[in-house]
Amino acid sequence: MMKVNFFFIISFFFALGTANAQVDITYQKPPKEILDLADVPQTPSVLIDDENENIVLLHRSKYKTIVELSETEMRLAGLRINPVTNIGSRTTFFNNITLMKVGEREEITVKGLPDEPRLSYFSWSPDQSKMAFTHTTLTGVELWVLDVASAAASKLTNPVLNANTGRPFYWFPDGESFLVKMLPEDKEPLIDKSTAVPTGPRVSVSEGEMAQNRTYQDLLQDRADEFNFEQLVRSTLYKLDLNGKKSEWQETAMITRVNISPDGEYVLVTALEKPFSYLVPYSRFPSKTIVYDKDGNEVKMLLESPLLEEMPKGFMATQKGMRSINWRNDKPATIYYVEALDEGDPAIETEFRDEVFEWEAPFNGNPKSILKTIQRYAGILWGNDEIAIAFDRWWNTRNAKTYLFNPSDASRKPEILFDRNYQDSYNDPGSFLTDKNEWGENSLVINKNTLYLTGTGHSEDGPRPFFRKFNLKTKEIKELWRADGLQT
Repeated sequence: MMKVNFFFIISFFFALGTANAQVDITYQKPPKEILDLADVPQTPSVLIDDENENIVLLHRSKYKTIVELSETEMRLAGLRINPVTNIGSRTTFFNNITLMKVGEREEITVKGLPDEPRLSYFSWSPDQSKMAFTHTTLTGVELWVLDVASAAASKLTNPVLNANTGRPFYWFPDGESFLVKMLPEDKEPLIDKSTAVPTGPRVSVSEGEMAQNRTYQDLLQDRADEFNFEQLVRSTLYKLDLNGKKSEWQETAMITRVNISPDGEYVLVTALEKPFSYLVPYSRFPSKTIVYDKDGNEVKMLLESPLLEEMPKGFMATQKGMRSINWRNDKPATIYYVEALDEGDPAIETEFRDEVFEWEAPFNGNPKSILKTIQRYAGILWGNDEIAIAFDRWWNTRNAKTYLFNPSDASRKPEILFDRNYQDSYNDPGSFLTDKNEWGENSLVINKNTLYLTGTGHSEDGPRPFFRKFNLKTKEIKELWRADGLQT
């Protein structure tokens, strides 16, 4: 009997201790020595103006807070969104800004920053006297601007920006105003899928056609996802000045891209259309790309892209028709774009894979062909009317070609400057040097018949950065400087 009572008492106290151990447990901190090691400040990110006079230092914490980690995330059509604040849920935030003068060590404190800053999307003004950025509050995204000379920050908007598809604001070249994506006034409440009652089954239909698609993450799954996605990506474009005065510039649409011409007279806008898809991310949904003038009037419908659920097989497959639409950096308002000559199918053998066209505003004439590439187009560095550098590549062979061509004379055959394996870093000739031009855009640095190359200079002894000049007439490369690995 005594044994029974003894074991009963021991069991009672053991159970009581276990119960007490589960009460009022909070996150614990390690000893101070370990905490100090873990909390060593991060090296700040550095932004330097083009005149090499002012440095903007962006500071951030090493780790996300528990509050940040517990925030809501919605995964829709390839996007990961915080539906409360309307910004990407994986956005990196900075919590302080300081300034420095080049050549000096003193950090200048910025006045007027918000309490508990969560800052992102930093962007110099065209004259680089100011820097715009966003601040994410508990309820949304605000636009702020920093005046570098006075080291003072000020708020331009309430938390109404829509950053769900990326950057929510764009400087006009005059540096006095922005185009800003804002949440529409008629935005509806989102559907809570944890409590919503389905209205019917989800039915997928196979037409029996053979097609190959990659596997994508975070796709739409049902009607509720479609509704929520549409509500989250719809934006109204406003023109906003530095005093916070705004006017509606373009009506509400599912805007994914805004690109202002170098002279500020035209704006390229891409907006999604329906139907959506459960098979591919939003980047392959139907869309319209339209050019507007600076006042928001439609000038030209450039592209109506269909839903791209089916693509040819292979890494180098691409869509048919117009793609990669951009403004030429060296012209006030000239569009350039690419079209596949092999129907986007890498299995089709053809002399040239892609063709590049340009089209000058106001787009009254026809587009002009300026280049054909042997492999899949991979970009252009613009210089002037007679000099431009183009790139192509082919994944299957790891080959990359660099072309020198005359954008004003398509009859002149482009010259292949480099023809190499892009994985061979030891023999990388470097990247062509660019600088800001009269439009504030990056273009090739051209000194008479000379271009310049910079590179990391990978070698068996480690990286040895270099600076070279390239003679446009003789095609000779002369190395002007290389780090010795000791003092430089």
